[in-house]
Amino acid sequence: MDDSVLQFRPATNDDIAALVALVTAAYRGDASRAGWTTEADFLDGNRIDADVLRHDIARPRSVVVLAERNGDLLACAHIAEEGGAGYFGMFSVRPDLQGGGVGKRLLAEAERIAREDWELPLMRMTVIDVRDELIAFYVRRGYRRTGIHKPFPYGDERYGIPKRDDLRFEVLEKVLAKGGPAGMEP
Repeated sequence: MDDSVLQFRPATNDDIAALVALVTAAYRGDASRAGWTTEADFLDGNRIDADVLRHDIARPRSVVVLAERNGDLLACAHIAEEGGAGYFGMFSVRPDLQGGGVGKRLLAEAERIAREDWELPLMRMTVIDVRDELIAFYVRRGYRRTGIHKPFPYGDERYGIPKRDDLRFEVLEKVLAKGGPAGMEP
């Protein structure tokens, strides 16, 4: 699919219903199986809710970026400043468009916002560590596995209903600007 006319904009509260539908379709249930980033084999339930989105849209140094073509919502991601670095999450591409380049362009735009608009040296994210193919996608884009793990929030259904008991997050990071940690250059 030609993504030359892909446009980015920040989400507003008017986009919340469409965002909940997109994020759910990208990660959970049968619709997510059309793409390669599904979590349906190990998580049920919602991936996001309207209240969380409303909070993310409203808080300072936080933006939910939409990728659209001809007014159609194709993808989204949440970027926020956390602990002096950018945090990248809620990365969702319509399942029928996954693998077509839209996600790569959205990730690049998120990194640009963190680096140029907010002047942050790093982008971090957490990925469920059993998602080898997704981690490999990020590694190919310059992210490194830090070896830092965080527990999965079992019992908090805002993150889904686990189908297995061995889930945890791994922190990935990428240097965005010269002079980042440990003298690493982009």
